[in-house]
Amino acid sequence: METPVYIFTGFLESGKTTFIQDTLQDERFNSGEKTLLLLCEEGETEYDPSRFSGKNVTIKEIEDVDDLSEELLASWQKESGAVRVMVEYNGMWQLQSFYDSMPEGWIPYQNMLFFAAPTFLNYNANMRSLVVDKLKDCDVCIFNRVPDGFDTMQLHKIVRAITRRSDIIYESVNGKVTPDEIEDPLPFDVNASSIEIADRDYALFYRDLTEEMKKYKGKTVKFKGLAATDGKFPACTCVIGRHIMTCCAADITYCGLVSKLPEGVKAKNGEWYTVTAVIDVKFSRLYGKIGPIFNVTALEPAEAPEEQVATFY
Repeated sequence: METPVYIFTGFLESGKTTFIQDTLQDERFNSGEKTLLLLCEEGETEYDPSRFSGKNVTIKEIEDVDDLSEELLASWQKESGAVRVMVEYNGMWQLQSFYDSMPEGWIPYQNMLFFAAPTFLNYNANMRSLVVDKLKDCDVCIFNRVPDGFDTMQLHKIVRAITRRSDIIYESVNGKVTPDEIEDPLPFDVNASSIEIADRDYALFYRDLTEEMKKYKGKTVKFKGLAATDGKFPACTCVIGRHIMTCCAADITYCGLVSKLPEGVKAKNGEWYTVTAVIDVKFSRLYGKIGPIFNVTALEPAEAPEEQVATFY
């Protein structure tokens, strides 16, 4: 049986507790389902269960990220009989720590991220890796307490450098809610007969492709990439991609895509190639899930690009 998990994250005093309190007071959401509410930090605002729309919420506190475990969370669910889980997650903890601790059947249903606009730029400058960790996986990013006349474009650019799929919402100091409707055109033509990806644009291409795979199915793409091979890969298969820096030099990851080579064509591990391929979308055991597959039609040796690490900027 699947258990939907609602994750609310952000740094202290970002508005998580108030939002969750209001949500559990709303009969449209809290209509009687048994709910397990996990609290991973102690903020200034406290919950008032007496105001919840039903007496169906069990609250459990986790004081340290090392206390997270599949056994503990499963025991709390069994004890409470919860059919859904809400998590007020500590912004100083990596999200993967929670994902790794989720019991079987727990499915992240919605991930909402909260920032206080006046302090966000400071957090982004000094705790960039934690900001990126939360942004890259959120469905909705809410900036609250936005001062009158505040330039939200700077907030928009930071979010969109990490994710294009998240909705962005601004809430002013007087409570007015405004959705972000700024459109960011891609630096390449998705509708071209052959999509040409410049060296500087690989990170944007990789992110957009993995977030909106169906849009690219059947498209032809041409780009420069670094090959990775392994004797354990299926025949005529390699991985081609680039190293991408998300937030800082300590956060550089090889982001490659499964590539099917024509019969008789081989790629050498660690060599650069100009690749022309038709994109398919299907299951690959190298991903462990459905993902983009490059059916390579041409593989030409190439010089390494001037900037070998791609970025989103």
